[in-house]
Amino acid sequence: MPETSSYLSTPDGRYFIVRGRLWRMSNPALSPEVRQHWVDKLMDARRTVAMALKAHDSKAEKAARANVDAAKRALGERGPVWWTDDAPDFNRRLVKNTPYADWYAALPSD
Repeated sequence: MPETSSYLSTPDGRYFIVRGRLWRMSNPALSPEVRQHWVDKLMDARRTVAMALKAHDSKAEKAARANVDAAKRALGERGPVWWTDDAPDFNRRLVKNTPYADWYAALPSD
């Protein structure tokens, strides 16, 4: 069964699956240094979101969420797709409602 880290990934490497839902993978063409830079920015932004929520600071939360979005776009997890074959994006969709449904249903259950 194909895996990336501890996550199950689709055979084409475009998505990982959590609780039956597809989530777009980072662009594999990014250099390790660039990828790490944006992962660090993403983690910082997520921590800032949490702090803003705890402080009930909606202005800081909005800015932090914009930074999360910017990092995810730079990683290729949101925005234009990073693949070049014109295949549609199924990010955040249930696997059972996508062309990956038969592949996913045929996997051995844990």
